[in-house]
Amino acid sequence: MKNLKLTFQLVPDGCWYTNLRSALPKEVWDSLRKAAYARSGHRCSICGAQGRLEAHEVWSYDDEKKIQKLENIIAVCPSCHEVIHIGRTCLIGNGARAQAHFMKVNGATESEYHDELGKANKIHAERSRFEWLTDISKLKELF
Repeated sequence: MKNLKLTFQLVPDGCWYTNLRSALPKEVWDSLRKAAYARSGHRCSICGAQGRLEAHEVWSYDDEKKIQKLENIIAVCPSCHEVIHIGRTCLIGNGARAQAHFMKVNGATESEYHDELGKANKIHAERSRFEWLTDISKLKELF
């Protein structure tokens, strides 16, 4: 499939509920998220939408060393955030809305949506078999 602007970012099961927003003091998290909004020109960094924004932590995964590494904090609109966290989104009943947004942003067909979701679920299942270390060294650069 073509390069996707909007992708699924399924967090391994063992890393659920581990996020900076809950780990940092509120004023520190507020500073980080506001910096992300400013870096994006107060638009969604994925689809360009204006309006309410949310901060999203971008993580990479070293599958050999089992290290989850913070790469960035970006500004995203609620619709893109629903797609990124599709597992949670489907659990709360908003899967169809997220599917439509994925297809619109990526110019994708329903079949392409399901193919990409299948790939993401396969990676998620494999990564969820292991425990992960967390590297947040990037945090100091994001202030």
